[in-house]
Amino acid sequence: MTKIVSWNVNGIRAVEGKGLFEWMDDFQPDILCLQETKAQPEQLKPHFMNRDGYSSFFISAEKKGYSGTALYTKVQPRSVTPLGIEEFDVEGRTLIAEYQDFTLINCYFPNSQSEGKRLDYKIRFNQAIKSKLDTLVSEGKNIVICGDLNVAHKPIDLTHPKNNEKNPGYLPEERAWMDDFTENGYTDTFRVFHKEPEQYSWWSYRMKARERNVGWRLDYFCVNDSFLPRVKDSLIHQEVMGSDHCPIELILD
Repeated sequence: MTKIVSWNVNGIRAVEGKGLFEWMDDFQPDILCLQETKAQPEQLKPHFMNRDGYSSFFISAEKKGYSGTALYTKVQPRSVTPLGIEEFDVEGRTLIAEYQDFTLINCYFPNSQSEGKRLDYKIRFNQAIKSKLDTLVSEGKNIVICGDLNVAHKPIDLTHPKNNEKNPGYLPEERAWMDDFTENGYTDTFRVFHKEPEQYSWWSYRMKARERNVGWRLDYFCVNDSFLPRVKDSLIHQEVMGSDHCPIELILD
């Protein structure tokens, strides 16, 4: 079995002080994908990069304290690269790791922001990711894409769908992209195994939202449809604290 974990940590330096590496040592994921690391290379202390048994890879945003992704992996990938498109790579949004059996895409999708200020940017990013995945699949690769997609796909994926139809993360354009994505070659693995409501991965820091489980499912593991038989489970670890998001897990045979 291979355990892959994805977690938007909302600042790797902040969550390090809340037990990130103790949790990692205990849980022992084979691969750990982090989003929103919010750290420049010079801000990464040696123990952030040198974890016993793991190779680590980081991509940072040019803007300080913003975005960024990281990868910790027990198995050395054949290669680790950014997306290769400057307007997205300058925000450190993507790491692509090629393994023997699959290619892993660790993504921090843009937030469309209030009044859809960055909706066009987000849709361009979404389309660029889909194009990259389609190219990899056409080359015979299997795909695992994970991260904070910054969208609740369906009404079951957030507590108050009606009240959020004009809010970032639940805009019609964002949900339409997810419809297209999951109808054209890719599967949201969590909903294959878990149909129940109130399964969220993000909660506002306000109004005791997490305590009351008033949340959104913004974090996903998706695979190309033909790779789905390799997936044994897809989980949300709501019990793990430290960020406004919780980790999610994919188990492969």
